[in-house]
Amino acid sequence: MHIAPRVLRRALAGATVALLATAVGCAPQPEEKAASAPSGTGADAASGANVCAKGKLATATTGKLTVATDEPAYEPWFKDGKPSNGKGFESAVAYAVAEQLGYDRSAVVWQSVPFNKAFAPGAKTFDFDINQVSISDERKKAVDFSSGYYDVRQAVIALKGTKAAKAKSVADLKGLKLGAQVGTTSLDYIDDVVKPTGQPAVYAKNDQAKSALKNGQVDAIVTDLPTAFYITAAEVTDAEIVGQFENQGGTPEQFGLVLDKGSTLTSCVSAAVDALRADGTLAKIEQQWLSDAVDAPVLK
Repeated sequence: MHIAPRVLRRALAGATVALLATAVGCAPQPEEKAASAPSGTGADAASGANVCAKGKLATATTGKLTVATDEPAYEPWFKDGKPSNGKGFESAVAYAVAEQLGYDRSAVVWQSVPFNKAFAPGAKTFDFDINQVSISDERKKAVDFSSGYYDVRQAVIALKGTKAAKAKSVADLKGLKLGAQVGTTSLDYIDDVVKPTGQPAVYAKNDQAKSALKNGQVDAIVTDLPTAFYITAAEVTDAEIVGQFENQGGTPEQFGLVLDKGSTLTSCVSAAVDALRADGTLAKIEQQWLSDAVDAPVLK
């Protein structure tokens, strides 16, 4: 059957309009805002609405802010294994960010999420995760990050009096059996900076790495510097910090809050972190909870 070109064009145009109307009607409202919001402003360009309005964010649970971290929650980032008590650096930061976003402590809901799962591909059940997750281009392929809330360095821990404890340089570490938690920047430093002659030991949790060190299964382990100070001061007291690594690429490694990929909250949470850095709040929290993490010798 032959259809006149003009009639055909009208039919196709009508079908296209109907499909577009259906698509718009079914699209989730937060995604519409995200598409129209200028990057970093938190404003809906079409309506003038502010998606970062305090206490009114499009969170996982209306009126609540869901914050995730791993279990157990280690010091000095958390205190007594209870993220909700506001004690410890990351607990305090989480509540400061929440307040900046317009949510008081009673509106913050904590959720347990394993470290590796927090930045793995897939939809998230939390609004943001705080768990010493370093910002990296590779991780950004799967999740969003806020602005950095802490500049961090990686450190080496060994039992006192051992060959590993006498290391003065990266080269001195190459022949040692080293260990770190899976998925961490600590493990990346072993692989990419030390490049040991043998395969590193990889553990699901830092607790397992600490046990391996105590039992002589590894010569040394790598963790972030504040964790290293806590381990040597309170958990493995016959261990010491051998040294810390220099930052790679001339820029500091930073921990960032993890959000779902394309989250409408990303710009709002980043703005909150930036405000806390600018007004000195982050520095005060760091001084309160991480002041014991003094400088360690640099391994070059």
